[in-house]
Amino acid sequence: MDSNVETNRTELLGTIAVLPEYSHKSYGEIFYCLTLAIQRKSGYSDNILVIVSERLVWDMELVEGEAVQVIGQIRTYNEIFEGRNKLNIVVFAREFNLLDEEGDVYENKVCLEGYLCKPPIRRVSPLGREICDMMLAVNRMYNKSDYIPCIAWGRNAVYAGGLCVGTKIRISGRIQSREYRKKEEDGNLITRIAYEVSIIKIEE
Repeated sequence: MDSNVETNRTELLGTIAVLPEYSHKSYGEIFYCLTLAIQRKSGYSDNILVIVSERLVWDMELVEGEAVQVIGQIRTYNEIFEGRNKLNIVVFAREFNLLDEEGDVYENKVCLEGYLCKPPIRRVSPLGREICDMMLAVNRMYNKSDYIPCIAWGRNAVYAGGLCVGTKIRISGRIQSREYRKKEEDGNLITRIAYEVSIIKIEE
């Protein structure tokens, strides 16, 4: 395993919610995008976008609801959406395996090492819980970086709120999807989905 994977590793076990669709072609290799559903203990399902190479799935007959394991990295990229810059967050699969376990099998693990690239934003939820939003820059090959939004809770939020831009940190947690409603210029409310890493452990 190379050092790049050590600083950005994600392991997901879930079920296929949306079958693979063509995403893009790079250096002659075709990539597909699928949605993986991973249930939390609360019953809520995180729907995670996964990019997978044709090399990993060419001999698989995938069906909705099938259990799979994905090991890879979080990748981010910007695109123009409705005239505005939008940060997209996906998991780039390095391994993609079908599972034959029966029953509910779900796992969502993220390990990242990077640098704070924006001042942490500490706030309090409507229920009075401490929250801290952070943006973590994680380096990868070819002098590129992924800018990954993270959120800390409780004592982790208090700790994260005192960190400075440029601080190198290691975090572990899970990637989550969150629906929110946004008011458009015409006054209509629309539902959007935000993706972020929910931090369980943080250390310098």
